[in-house]
Amino acid sequence: VLYSLGPITIGEHAVISQKSYLCTGSHNPAQVDFPIFHQAIIIEPECWIATDVYVGPGVTIGRGTIVGARSSVFKDLKAGKVYVGSPAKVIRNRSTNQIPN
Repeated sequence: VLYSLGPITIGEHAVISQKSYLCTGSHNPAQVDFPIFHQAIIIEPECWIATDVYVGPGVTIGRGTIVGARSSVFKDLKAGKVYVGSPAKVIRNRSTNQIPN
């Protein structure tokens, strides 16, 4: 699902798997009327966003990063890493030489 109140950029050779939710909008809880806001999401090239991942407003996912299934991303993720969990935390570096042909 692309909840696109703001721009969403998806780089070349990136994969967004089924049931993932990219959400560019939310509400400001600091104000009594909860006004809606939007911030861009950027998925850089060669990323894999696995099944059922939530990506929040204003997040950039660095080039070549993998986000594991059912993870939640609320802050920018560094390039070339593997993240899992809620909130997503880095578990290791991504090594492209370990990817089977």
